[in-house]
Amino acid sequence: MKVLIIGGTGMIGTATAAHLREQGDDVTVAARTAPAPGTVASEFPTLLGDYSEGGFTASDLAQFEGIVFAAGNDIRHIPADADRAEFWEKMQIGGVPRFAALAKKAGVPNFVQLGSYYHQVLPKLVETDDYVRARALADERARALGDDQFTVSTLNAPNILGVTPGPSMARIGRFLDWADGKKPEIPNFTPAGGTNYMSVRSLAEAVGGALRNAQTGTAYLLGDANLAFREYFQMIFDAAGSTITLVARDEEHPMLPDAFIVQGRGNTISYETDPVQTAALGYTQGDAPRAIAEMVAQTRAGLA
Repeated sequence: MKVLIIGGTGMIGTATAAHLREQGDDVTVAARTAPAPGTVASEFPTLLGDYSEGGFTASDLAQFEGIVFAAGNDIRHIPADADRAEFWEKMQIGGVPRFAALAKKAGVPNFVQLGSYYHQVLPKLVETDDYVRARALADERARALGDDQFTVSTLNAPNILGVTPGPSMARIGRFLDWADGKKPEIPNFTPAGGTNYMSVRSLAEAVGGALRNAQTGTAYLLGDANLAFREYFQMIFDAAGSTITLVARDEEHPMLPDAFIVQGRGNTISYETDPVQTAALGYTQGDAPRAIAEMVAQTRAGLA
């Protein structure tokens, strides 16, 4: 299958491109800027453009049999001086469905949107959180375009485990410095609560399954491991070789500020995925421990 990945130079996009290539697909990555030389993303043909600025045309997209939209922005990407309503309209609520409509106009038969799990697991947050509302509307409005000629699905994923050179590796590097005792200013506790995690490898597998097996108009809730934040942090410490045992406290923590805990500190998101849907997408579960160990090893090697 000839596939275009929007957001193809990020961690998720790159992992998906590599997985689809292994499956025999012909993959092109799309991004606002060219991938850095020597990166995995640079191994693929590149289409430059910004979906939120109308940077692609129908003729750009018409050559592809499948499009994977992996460029959705979240709360980490909001500029400090941005108008939040305008940002979410441009990047999610209006921007994603407009791009999906362009793909449909171009005659692309398969469109897979990578979304977020919050609105599917905790729909009440749609009314109180502008980010969750934006994700929900982008999801719903894109899927509404589906028909028997245009298969549209959304993969609503939880927290994704993985690293690539750059910001994600730097963040894990801070965890490792903390675990190694190099950041004594960070206290040895974690916030209360928890959530679901899955590896970027499992997500890439789900994308491949969706391109081939998704039912149009369907939102698939993805997931793997339900972990307390204490369990997740401790797994990083253990993989780093630390002997420190962390404890959970109902206090804000510098490594996971309250602003990044969408469900609220002290609350836990825990669920099991639908076995029929999981089998249809064909992705691996039980992969979180391996992914955390790999994150630590890759970061150690990359920062050495």
